[in-house]
Amino acid sequence: MATDKAKSNGARRKSGVPASTATCTCEKNKQSSETGEGVGPGAHAAGVDRALKTANLKHLKRIEGQVRGIAAMIEEDRYCADIIQQCAAVQESLRSVARNLYRNHLRHCALRSLHNPGTERDRMVEELLDLASRLTR
Repeated sequence: MATDKAKSNGARRKSGVPASTATCTCEKNKQSSETGEGVGPGAHAAGVDRALKTANLKHLKRIEGQVRGIAAMIEEDRYCADIIQQCAAVQESLRSVARNLYRNHLRHCALRSLHNPGTERDRMVEELLDLASRLTR
């Protein structure tokens, strides 16, 4: 488990470095941004850091394996404390993915919305406050 944590920390450091960014070219996103509807559920990302996306997907596949391992532990009637420890590891891994997504959101979606006057900026401020609260729970 210690080597997995070291690997995930290494991946986190690598993914924290800005990489090539591809701006979303989705027509729906363009229309939403122009009308001020680019913030909130159902909107598309204003930009996606490809390296961060790749790291997140790789991390999520590792988490899938961890969850399957937990299910196997439960089926095998393994020691409760060991199962709880693995659950905590999965929760920390998910928090890591969420932090990466939040980082991307701040660099692209939030930055774009905060530069627009009016309700879009206000909605983004409220969304950022809500997300920060959720990440710190």
